[in-house]
Amino acid sequence: MSTVTADQVARFFVKTANESGDVITNLELQKLVYYAQAWHLALYERPLFDDAIEAWVHGPVVRSLYSKYKGFGAGPIVKQVHSLSIPSRVERHLQDVLLAYGHLSAFQLEHLTHSEQPWRSARGDLPPDVNANHVISRKDMTEYFKHKLNGKKA
Repeated sequence: MSTVTADQVARFFVKTANESGDVITNLELQKLVYYAQAWHLALYERPLFDDAIEAWVHGPVVRSLYSKYKGFGAGPIVKQVHSLSIPSRVERHLQDVLLAYGHLSAFQLEHLTHSEQPWRSARGDLPPDVNANHVISRKDMTEYFKHKLNGKKA
């Protein structure tokens, strides 16, 4: 069973960006949510949230979050998050994800996810510009990020 929902994770990142005066786009948000899940799997061997993550052309995507924020297009998500209740352990984990990845641009995050095995495996032999909704395996995320955690090349 997961600790929080993907929506709560996304809302945390949106709220944090808004409060710090930064901007976050749907593309960036999707990658941060992906990394939150991937590192949670590697560190705690259980999912942070239950939603599947799909290997779309521009990187990992939680479909329900994409739908929720697609109205902002490629621009910043300007949405107030008034109240958010998540466990403090999860908040620390999400802060760590922001420290590791929050400084990267949308393009850098997309490029990074495209270079990593979990997204590449889910895409298989698809050409880079072909749309697909193949799910990124939690097992692949766990193994790949555990290798990174242990300093091994995956």
